[in-house]
Amino acid sequence: MDLSNTQNNITILCVLGMILGVFGIVIPMVPGLLLCWVAAAAWAVFAADGWVRWAVLLGATAVAVVGAAIKYLWPGRTLKRSGVPNGSLLLGGLLGIVGFFVIPVIGLIIGFVLGVFLGERIRLGDSRLAWPSTKNALRAAGLAMMVELAAALGVAFVFVLGLTFE
Repeated sequence: MDLSNTQNNITILCVLGMILGVFGIVIPMVPGLLLCWVAAAAWAVFAADGWVRWAVLLGATAVAVVGAAIKYLWPGRTLKRSGVPNGSLLLGGLLGIVGFFVIPVIGLIIGFVLGVFLGERIRLGDSRLAWPSTKNALRAAGLAMMVELAAALGVAFVFVLGLTFE
């Protein structure tokens, strides 16, 4: 591989960005779907030639936009149906952020669970009633993560197709 070729170097960086983006969804440290889209867009704009570049950019954008919309709409609707209020989710988010810095990576999950549980415990007044709401919030968060992962893999698939046909 010729490392003096700028297009090859950009392609390598975009592949690494794509990999980091996919792993960033599972290990919440970077905005995964956004990073995958940026990698595909950067490759299309700076490294690719011909019509393939625009097809990759269009396909990656469509997959990312649809995935992001579903990521926020579907789990949110699930939470509304289960009755988990925004206040408990906000407390979960705040404690998740604190937990991320106290216990790197897994602290985000621990803090989120603890925050939602505490919010529901305060609201409902009973630990036995708070736990089902906490589980519903966890299911919704897991659903959001799976939708984002599917969208990021879809962007990666479009990117790989572009690499193949370029």
